[in-house]
Amino acid sequence: MATFISVPLKKSSEVDLVKPLSKFVTASHPSGEEQAEYIRAVEELNKLRKNALGRPLDKHESSLEILLRYYDQLCAIEPKFPFSENQLCLTFTWKDAFDKGSLFGGSVKLALASLGYEKTCVLFNAAALASQIASEQNLDSDEGLKAAAKYYQLASGAFGHIKDTVLSALNREPTMDISPETVGTLSLIMLAQAQEVFFLKATSDKMKDAVIAKLANQAADFYGDAFKQCQYKENLPKEVLPVLAAKHCIMQANAELHQSVLAKTKKHFGEEIARLQHAAELVKTVASRYDEYVSVKDLSDKINRALTAAKKDNDFIYHDRVPEVKDLEHIGKAALVKATAITPPISHKFTDLFEKMVPMAVQQSMSIYNQRKAETVNRLVGTMREATNLCNGVLASLNLPAALEDLSGDSIPQSIAEKARAIVQQGGLQSVEQLIKDLPDLLTRNREILDESLKMLDDEETTDSDLRAKFNQRWNRTPSGDLYKPLRAEGANFRSVLDKAVHADQVVRERYNTHCDMIALLCKPENELNAAIPSANPTKTLQGSEVVNVLRSQLTQLDEVKKERESLESEIKAVTFDMTASFLTALAQDGAINEEQLSLSQLDQAYGGYNQRVQASLRRQEELLAQVQTSHQEFSSLKQSNTEANEREEVLKKLASAHDSYVEISNNLREGTKFYNDLTEILLKFQNKCSDIVFARKTERDELLKELQQSIAREPSAPSFSVPAYQSNPTPTAAGPTPAPRTVFPQQQPQAKPQPPARPPPPNMTPQAASTTPTNPPPHAPPASNPPPVTPPTQAQGPPYPTYQGYPGYYQMPMGYNPYAYGQYSMPYMSYQPTPGQGGYPGAPPAGQPYPGYPQQPPQQQPYYPQQ
Repeated sequence: MATFISVPLKKSSEVDLVKPLSKFVTASHPSGEEQAEYIRAVEELNKLRKNALGRPLDKHESSLEILLRYYDQLCAIEPKFPFSENQLCLTFTWKDAFDKGSLFGGSVKLALASLGYEKTCVLFNAAALASQIASEQNLDSDEGLKAAAKYYQLASGAFGHIKDTVLSALNREPTMDISPETVGTLSLIMLAQAQEVFFLKATSDKMKDAVIAKLANQAADFYGDAFKQCQYKENLPKEVLPVLAAKHCIMQANAELHQSVLAKTKKHFGEEIARLQHAAELVKTVASRYDEYVSVKDLSDKINRALTAAKKDNDFIYHDRVPEVKDLEHIGKAALVKATAITPPISHKFTDLFEKMVPMAVQQSMSIYNQRKAETVNRLVGTMREATNLCNGVLASLNLPAALEDLSGDSIPQSIAEKARAIVQQGGLQSVEQLIKDLPDLLTRNREILDESLKMLDDEETTDSDLRAKFNQRWNRTPSGDLYKPLRAEGANFRSVLDKAVHADQVVRERYNTHCDMIALLCKPENELNAAIPSANPTKTLQGSEVVNVLRSQLTQLDEVKKERESLESEIKAVTFDMTASFLTALAQDGAINEEQLSLSQLDQAYGGYNQRVQASLRRQEELLAQVQTSHQEFSSLKQSNTEANEREEVLKKLASAHDSYVEISNNLREGTKFYNDLTEILLKFQNKCSDIVFARKTERDELLKELQQSIAREPSAPSFSVPAYQSNPTPTAAGPTPAPRTVFPQQQPQAKPQPPARPPPPNMTPQAASTTPTNPPPHAPPASNPPPVTPPTQAQGPPYPTYQGYPGYYQMPMGYNPYAYGQYSMPYMSYQPTPGQGGYPGAPPAGQPYPGYPQQPPQQQPYYPQQ
């Protein structure tokens, strides 16, 4: 009776995890010990998969532990790597566990770029292996019973977990073995078997019959539910359904048997007999219908003995009325089993190989936080730089401080001389021109990388569209156009960034052209610079005046504001704060990260004080500039104005403005060069991402094409058609034999003993051949007990060979039989003529005599069926 159902394992194709995961680790983590540690972890993960899926597994707990550990590791890395079709694309291929395949088409398999699919199939294998381990337990010992119950409940929980998660994990139709309906049925079967193990344990421990009856009735209920769900599952093995039906009846019979003992103790002898009769009927049903799957001889004998004794006692002693089965009180139920909840980690002593790696949600939140931080820093620094440029522009328009230093009117103002030396130290015109010359090359390189990346996507999408148009609905993978939308949006963003950069380069170039002459003048030696500046009448009378002293004081205060800004800019850039801990805490507590709220709160806390200092600096500068403009008006009214003085002042203004423009242009060009170099690295990563997904799609495309070719090979080459009437046998009493069905694995069904087919008509022989035919039958004619010819069946069940006595249903030709032997169809018998000079075979008869033991020629008018 102890027949238990176990589930076969799914088979997976080999997948290289090292290359794509190592590439992601290298790209997303800085070089050093951390990167090396993660790459070693990737190699360990690849070894773990090979151990779990790349070899046959023993039906032992250690093998199950390997599977569960790999499943736990998949659950641990799922939030840490961006597994998807358009990011980190890994295609996993699995075969249907219950599909045996065919000679030409192979078994059904599904390939998906989904880690959820891999997790589902690994968990299916863990459940299947648990069912196999449970079925191998020794149920005669307590340890075996406990282990079997534990593994069946684990298998039930795993199958139930797949039922609840498979559709969301795959986002497409799964294979039949992991469909919600199939795994739901398997979960019920495992739960029923676990309940049966508890029934066996209670029976072994000789617990009260009332308890055992409830346990058996609950097991029967579980088996009944599983049977109902399994009725229409054509993909499950054919022996599952009869075993479930038999187990349902057996458990009901056990429940009735033990409940009858309880009725006997209560002196309800009629109820005892009714329950035993019902149990006997159930067991009889199993024995008649499912005897090849489950043996119930011991249980049947036990029930029959109890029933005979009960009837005897009742007939001679008690004379209690035997009620109908429908009138009996229902037996209670006691469910002692429960599907094991699947909450990773489920393996013993699990250690995450990527324990130090933060989840992708935290990484993405950190990336957005860093962008917000960079925007905040750039806004504060940009505000201060704009204010400084405004201040420099206002002072240059007022020719300050050069106007205060040029009171002599014939020498280079000190500020102009210092600005000229600063430009020469920074490389002068040559450095700026070289930076301007390098920009187009950097731009071209970035555009080529971007164009090549998008071209790969275009080519693959074109191929996918052509194949989709060719195969229509059979081409059932995700369209490349939908899959590449995020990448195309990213590429469009890069294209927009490059266009803006080109415009910015043009603005810088135009500004350089505007101030090029004055910058070149500042680069000349001091004597040439002095000669290029017009001379003017001295204004020495203003030296020491109060207006000049006030202006100098105000300019000094402006310089202090500028220096404070430089210091403040350094402080702002130096602010650091690691949000990883905050994001991890939020993820652990809430299961999600409200990045915007956490980031804005932290940024306001970190940069709020600096923002106030920047605003105070702007207000201070605005006040000082207003005072400088007022003092400059008073200073200008005191100066003696003439044409030469105005020309000199105009040149000095242009020189001061040229210096400021040089500094700004140099900074812009260096930032532009850095921008293009940084963008090159980003675009190379984008190119690698496009290359990886295109390669993965090509691999998936080749796999799908192979499956389609196999599917087409399995299809019939032409539709069915009727045979013309003239090709059929004209004999009205017997139809000609039809070809045997072309099945590789025919269904074994009970058939009637086949009859020999009609003999073909004798061939037309020439008169000469006919004249040589012997008129008398040979001496070794077959006995008259041979069966006469019988009309063959209208539909042949196999090759048209006769059935031989002693070999019913066996179509192999008997040894020594040759349907085309000489003389069988009135043909002359040709004796063996040895070759001259060659000896006869060992044991050969004399010349002209037949070989002994071989069938001889039959009479002309009597059909002959040789005997074995």
